[in-house]
Amino acid sequence: MKSVELFLDGVGIFFLIYLFLYTTYLFLSVLIGALQLYKKDQMTRVRNQLKHEYYIPISILVPAYNEEVTIVDSINSLLKLDYTLYEIIIIDDGSKDNTVKNLLNAFDFVKVNRPIHLRLKCQKHKIIYETKVNNINITLISKNNGGKGDSLNMGINASRFPYFICIDADSLLQSDSLEKIIQPVIEDENVVAVGGLIRVAQCVEMVNGKVLGYRLPVDPLVSMQVIEYDRSFLASRILMDQFNGNLIISGAFGLFKKDIVIACGGYDTSTLGEDMELVVKLHVFCRNNLINYSIRYEPNAICWSQVPSSIKDLMKQRRRWFLGLFQSMLKYHRIFLNLRFGLVSFISYMYYLLFELLSPVIEVFGILTMLLAFGYGYLNFPFMIEFLLLYSIYGAILTITAFYQRIYTQNLKITPLDTIKAIFICLLESLFFRYILAFVRTTALIGYKKKKHSWGSIKRVKQNDFH
Repeated sequence: MKSVELFLDGVGIFFLIYLFLYTTYLFLSVLIGALQLYKKDQMTRVRNQLKHEYYIPISILVPAYNEEVTIVDSINSLLKLDYTLYEIIIIDDGSKDNTVKNLLNAFDFVKVNRPIHLRLKCQKHKIIYETKVNNINITLISKNNGGKGDSLNMGINASRFPYFICIDADSLLQSDSLEKIIQPVIEDENVVAVGGLIRVAQCVEMVNGKVLGYRLPVDPLVSMQVIEYDRSFLASRILMDQFNGNLIISGAFGLFKKDIVIACGGYDTSTLGEDMELVVKLHVFCRNNLINYSIRYEPNAICWSQVPSSIKDLMKQRRRWFLGLFQSMLKYHRIFLNLRFGLVSFISYMYYLLFELLSPVIEVFGILTMLLAFGYGYLNFPFMIEFLLLYSIYGAILTITAFYQRIYTQNLKITPLDTIKAIFICLLESLFFRYILAFVRTTALIGYKKKKHSWGSIKRVKQNDFH
């Protein structure tokens, strides 16, 4: 009995330290994120003066697999970008639906016979089409199925410009998104990658790349993801940006320097998280080769992307994300407590290790400990409930702060009803949503095996069907 009591006391101390570190990190992340957003907002006028004088040609890569519902709207949105010189490259990865057919019907593509220098290994292309709309070159490459990473490697091979952007086929960019995401490159020649801000498309009304309206969706599951995205992108990514420590650039919207990506081998076609794997690989490659580099995050470069509207699709998506995280952390485990990587090792890697990758194990361990405490009569139910409620309220306060900070800095307007709804959703997200995600992460490794040539898939809807 004495040994059990000592064990439970030790576990209690561990969880208090763990939660203290996590909550402290969240607090500092939100605080620093809010301050940096305010600072960036004050610099907007200066940047607006620069953007008309300097530009860098950009290739926009749009990998697609069974995207017949959204692909045409996505390409049309890319044609509305306020940028001097860019091209659009669509890579169809052997779609089994009408993705290619819808594109051919929407645009005056012409079949061409152009060579592609295969600097990165990828599946062979079958047909190449080209057209020009509003003086913007659009290339459509139909290729054998190889997965998202393989498609992006093909897009890199076909691209003409020194920087490329990868964007999901269900995503919409604001008209100034390219101007914003290229700014860190203009300001610092050592920048090799820039991540943009991902926001939930189901809550926005856009026309010609301009936001006309914004409101929280009726679907509470989608609304909780709106809240989650705002907290995630405001918090950890802005904080890690302060010391060049970001390990993830979302596959939905990211800018990369092409020659560096080619030099390090391009996208890994065997991983489920090709976006994170590439960013971590860039850190390793640049440090191993003594290359001065910077990986940045630009919160004012905004991409609106669809999120799952069903529990089933959400669980599929998050399982895929978690397995991608697991693969990347395992592949680059030498970063762990490695002085050569500095704060990337001791803050970034440790954060994803302790609070993302190992959190399911820690949570299961906590549940088993509570059952043990209950069996021996040591469990204080009133204290446990009070503690969990206090922790949830604390998380909800930080989340609502992040949400309203984003609303303020983007000059968005929400109704009083949405204000009340946002507070309720923050509490619901803290008490309900995160535990769904915890369950998904806990069970993700069950039946795990490496999969090649696989795409994540969720149900898509057309932009004008969101409301």
